[in-house]
Amino acid sequence: MTNFIADIKIPDSKLAVEAAELLREHSDDLLWNHSNRVFLFAAMKGNLNQMKYDSELLYISSLFHDIGLTPAFRSTDKRFEVDGANAARDFLKSRGVPEDSIRLVWDAVALHTTIGIVEYKETEVALMNFGVGYDVVGKNFDLISAEKRQKVVEAFPRNRFKHNILHAFLEGFKHKPETTYGTINADVCELLLPGYKRPNFCHHVLNSKWDE
Repeated sequence: MTNFIADIKIPDSKLAVEAAELLREHSDDLLWNHSNRVFLFAAMKGNLNQMKYDSELLYISSLFHDIGLTPAFRSTDKRFEVDGANAARDFLKSRGVPEDSIRLVWDAVALHTTIGIVEYKETEVALMNFGVGYDVVGKNFDLISAEKRQKVVEAFPRNRFKHNILHAFLEGFKHKPETTYGTINADVCELLLPGYKRPNFCHHVLNSKWDE
């Protein structure tokens, strides 16, 4: 893999390489390419805004952000984002990474779909969320030039990504749809999971055991 893509250096420390190898081992091309694009778009945003960020931690967060969808790391009862965050924490802990850095990566992975909150967290956490939003729904699409987008997609192809990613999401949590309650992932279940009925918060409030 080339070290620089669209003027962004792919981290190549021992820690970064081991994280990349772990994702490559347990994911398919869809998640591998997506995770790398997320890092590149996130780093571009950071550079455009002249933000100081830890490239290695941003890269590792990006690599782990969807690993909770994979068979090796998905749980039976937790949100897939938490599964990914826990996997990242175990990986970093086993390699003696400082607790503050571990916490940062955990937050970046666990909160990456928590729209309206995550963008106000630490720089790496907010940037990773930007990369996810950029690659999945094209949020702030014109912020990055067509030329740079093309270089990223040439290195890490989309291959009908906008259609395939929804099925990848569902595959990761169709056995535990209750974990998507109150999140954007419930939209995926509603669209693709036969018989799924989205829980309603107002119903829970009005039908609680409280008298009033």
